[in-house]
Amino acid sequence: MSERAGIRRKRPGSLALALLLATGGCNGADGTRNGADTVTDPVALMIRSADGRDHGFTVEVAADEFSQQRGLMGRTALAGNGGMLFPFPVPRMASFWMKDTPLPLDLIFIRPDGTIAAILPGQPDDLHPIAAGEPVSAVLEINRGRAAALGLAPGDKVQWGDCARPPARHNVILPTMPWQPDRFCPAGPD
Repeated sequence: MSERAGIRRKRPGSLALALLLATGGCNGADGTRNGADTVTDPVALMIRSADGRDHGFTVEVAADEFSQQRGLMGRTALAGNGGMLFPFPVPRMASFWMKDTPLPLDLIFIRPDGTIAAILPGQPDDLHPIAAGEPVSAVLEINRGRAAALGLAPGDKVQWGDCARPPARHNVILPTMPWQPDRFCPAGPD
């Protein structure tokens, strides 16, 4: 994929930071970055609106801190049903800005239960923080006005990745489900 542009990192909690640092050495011994940012291959993302309609998107997943800091910076176009997803290993208070981002965007803040907490506008190159005011598991950025055109609203349900396959098995020693940035399948359709 071409240049990853994105937005900004939001002050990670200490647990989230520890998880990010433990996931595979982004920096070499000399402090240089090993490899490119971790933006996954596009994944399917579905939003089910209150009227029961499903709205599909194909999104890039900014899976590490470096990718999340860059987000959509410098991008001048985004596919109509495209977007970028910023998942977090643990829910947190996420705050975005639009530094060096020439695209007007809708920022969709997603709660841990998969419901939309807020849909907020992002103005090109604006440095004011954009936040939902509650902990979220992810933020989705799509073209500005797309959410309104589809009738998306807070409370609509979001999932992404291959939700048809069974989830990863629990580990007896660490019983929590492993974090998968490219898969988010909250229980229950409605």
